[in-house]
Amino acid sequence: MSSERLIYIPLGGAGEIGMNCYVYGYGQPGKERLIVVDLGVTFPDMETTPGVDLILPDVSWLAARADRIEAIFITHAHEDHIGALAHLWPRLKAPVYARRFTGRIGALKFEEQGLQRDAIRIVEPRPEVVEAGPFRVQFVPVSHSIPESSALLIDTPAGRIAHSGDFKLDASPVVGEAFNADEARRIGDEGVKILACDSTNVFSPAPGRSESLLPPALEELVAGAKGMVVATTFASNVARLKSLANAAVANGRSVCLLGRAMRRMVQTAVETGVLTDFPPTVTPEDATQIPRENLMLIVTGSQGERRAASAQLSRGKYLGLSLKEGDLFLFSSKTIPGNEAGVIRIMNALSEMGVDVVDDAGGKYHVSGHANRPDLEQVHELMRPQILLPMHGEHRHLREHAKLGEARGIASIIPVNGTVVDLTGDRPVVAERVETGRIYLDGSVQVGSMDGVIRDRIRMALNGHVLITVIIDEDGEPLGDPWAETMGLSETGRTGKALSEALEEELGEFLSNADSRLLKDDDKLDDAIRRVTRQVCMEEVGKKPEVTVVVSRLVE
Repeated sequence: MSSERLIYIPLGGAGEIGMNCYVYGYGQPGKERLIVVDLGVTFPDMETTPGVDLILPDVSWLAARADRIEAIFITHAHEDHIGALAHLWPRLKAPVYARRFTGRIGALKFEEQGLQRDAIRIVEPRPEVVEAGPFRVQFVPVSHSIPESSALLIDTPAGRIAHSGDFKLDASPVVGEAFNADEARRIGDEGVKILACDSTNVFSPAPGRSESLLPPALEELVAGAKGMVVATTFASNVARLKSLANAAVANGRSVCLLGRAMRRMVQTAVETGVLTDFPPTVTPEDATQIPRENLMLIVTGSQGERRAASAQLSRGKYLGLSLKEGDLFLFSSKTIPGNEAGVIRIMNALSEMGVDVVDDAGGKYHVSGHANRPDLEQVHELMRPQILLPMHGEHRHLREHAKLGEARGIASIIPVNGTVVDLTGDRPVVAERVETGRIYLDGSVQVGSMDGVIRDRIRMALNGHVLITVIIDEDGEPLGDPWAETMGLSETGRTGKALSEALEEELGEFLSNADSRLLKDDDKLDDAIRRVTRQVCMEEVGKKPEVTVVVSRLVE
């Protein structure tokens, strides 16, 4: 019996939606050759990660084994699958394989980080094969809400893995490739041991709807608009952008794209041949000269992002353009859970302007890019896997998908981030666990989620900050009164005094009574001043702030 094993390790995307990062390995335990599928990000929020730009998977486990990584494969160009690639690649240094559109997006990200584009290698779809150590990998086109999405067929000595990536069953997706049920059945006929499958919409009971159903409804909506029309959707949904632009042109309107990400996606789709007939667009400068009833803006910010075009327009002017009473604003998108507050804030701001806001509560102007429950059942039937690995979903999604597989007699498991699953036998077995976590991209640097940087920022946001400066003279005695500077706290306390004055008085009295041993020990003095400061703040304003103590000692 072979001592080698086939393993699967999710480092992100299993037990959460976003930040996808999956690892497959084959070889002797502890010496497996590895491939990585996707390196994505998730997005911060002001409540738990204030000021953070992006959240990346912690790939420390992978980086420690970088010499064993054969390749990195990117299934498609959504940020939750490719967004961390350029940030983490310097720690992994493995060849990257992607299809043309995805590769171009990745190359642009590499350029932004000052990396060489030649690490990204363009692959044609099946039957082309990438040899990566013990793995033979093929890209299989699937339909999704971004062009050139692919599933991966991964052949190993222990059997074939079908890694679905994100997908839906759309026979006419407007832009990009259709889901090919016949091809999926052929793959099933060839034999699939393991299906690692998208679980996002496992709770949606109706079959998924095609992107091609939307254009008539969009055209009708635009036809009934009297003023300017603004529509927002995901920048990467090139098919939707095309349908929106066509709806504008059909009603005699010029089209203006607002938002760097949106313009980049359209340009890349055109350059790679994915998009061949997108209507002409006008610049924001030209748009200001076009009558409102003859103009449509397609803008970024469907998820309430504060710096995106939608939010900017809701706050007033953006690039010389502004909304007025009687204009129409369409959200041709689904609000991702967690983003509701930001989206509603924009909707209310637009409503206050007199703008008519249309959302997609009824599903008329948006369709999902993920397979619903009946679609997943159809894929199980077409592929006929022996083992099901639910992925890309919160724990409840993974658990429900596993139940769906078991009901069909497919051996399943719930592999959350950090689970090492042994796939060598007839059933999946949890072999061990590895440390996983998150890395925060904070400005231009990466910080660990346990480093304390964001924790301290949250504490300051909740409780404010006080800076205390104390000067000790050559004899080891306090020189003058301490100085207090407060930030993020009420200026006046319960006693009616200025908070800074109350602090300075209390600390001055404390220091005047302090013994010489305390005044000579910086650490103990720091702790004591911090304790007194927090006590005074609690009594005066009901807060225990973060405190910084600066002790300056004069020398002879």
